[in-house]
Amino acid sequence: MRRSSTPAPRRAEGAAAAILNGDLNMTKNPHAAWPDGLLDDMNANQFSGVVGSVLVSETDRVRVWHLHLPAGKRCAFHRHVLNYFWTCHSHGKARGYFEDGAVKDVSHFPGDTKHFDFGLGEYMLHSVENIGDTDLLFTTVEFKQSANTPLPVPEGIRLAEAV
Repeated sequence: MRRSSTPAPRRAEGAAAAILNGDLNMTKNPHAAWPDGLLDDMNANQFSGVVGSVLVSETDRVRVWHLHLPAGKRCAFHRHVLNYFWTCHSHGKARGYFEDGAVKDVSHFPGDTKHFDFGLGEYMLHSVENIGDTDLLFTTVEFKQSANTPLPVPEGIRLAEAV
């Protein structure tokens, strides 16, 4: 008797069984594992151009932001539409929550820098949470002469002049 090299069929289990049985609930909501309130924050701030704690400088060419995230805190969701870069000024750990449901943990260090470019109509909607035990400090520089129009920024987020 000749034996087949084809493995015997296996019984689907877990997620595969759920899909085969028509129970797609576990695949319909990519945000199911997010903490309570996070999806509401994303929906409320999906067009927010506030990409830092304070807008410290703005010209016709750039916006310069500072982002201060104390340990255990998270910034509100915000949308990036302009080419930009950020630089971290401290050691720490962050968790990024992204529109598609992705969650990414990252370790940061002083000088850690990332650059991003967005074509016409492209964007990134996300939030950052400090999951470490030290404050995280970032500077973000947005380039206003990008493919997309800059999003509006409310006056209350701009740095107040020293008196």
